[in-house]
Amino acid sequence: MVNRSRPSRSAEPAGAGRRPRESAAARAIRAASIANRLEKAFPEAVCSLDFTSPFQLLIATILSAQCTDKRVNMVTGDLFSRWPTAEALAGAQPADLERVIRSTGFYRAKAKNILGCCRALVERYGGEVPVSMPDLVTLPGVGRKTANVVLGSGFGIAEGVVVDTHVGRISRRLGLTRQQDAVRAERDLIKALPAEHWIGFSHRLIELGRGACAARRPDCGRCPLADLCPRVGVVPAGTKRRA
Repeated sequence: MVNRSRPSRSAEPAGAGRRPRESAAARAIRAASIANRLEKAFPEAVCSLDFTSPFQLLIATILSAQCTDKRVNMVTGDLFSRWPTAEALAGAQPADLERVIRSTGFYRAKAKNILGCCRALVERYGGEVPVSMPDLVTLPGVGRKTANVVLGSGFGIAEGVVVDTHVGRISRRLGLTRQQDAVRAERDLIKALPAEHWIGFSHRLIELGRGACAARRPDCGRCPLADLCPRVGVVPAGTKRRA
């Protein structure tokens, strides 16, 4: 008689099949360990945008979309010397602003958003940056990520977790979220991470990504999180990728 039953999972090679689902409680414990480990590994990690006020940070963060912080920092010195306040920048000529920020990419859209944002700041908030998520996200060019940057690094308020491309990528690799969408990924991180780590977590994760946890070839051997990371999506050395 032919045995038509399926082979047991024990017959599968190591690493085959899906990983067992981690409980929310277990993920929270591991996330806290990850956050603590990152704090020890990168104690000086801070926002890499240059700014001296929440207003400057707001404008710099709008400029940082699809652009490196290093490039933004090369532009904002001239930008803020020409237009140091929301009132001054609100009155700038679009062509003049575009010329100054051109190297950051998408400069026409960014100029439009910056001018609209500054006009809204002047009209609604007396030229000051509001200190609340609901108010910030009503400003042109400001989404939740930008608002989180301003609240966290500009005011020290832990409203949420900044999720950019790098933070999302490494958080998925760490198994803290499966979400590609930044807002949904942030919800997972908020649930898992202790609130006292919300502001610093992103800065430290970015530092990790600049070093050991590169996108294509992570150096897990020198990663401070190696024993806490399930290495989701990481192809072991010597393994050929499927075509």
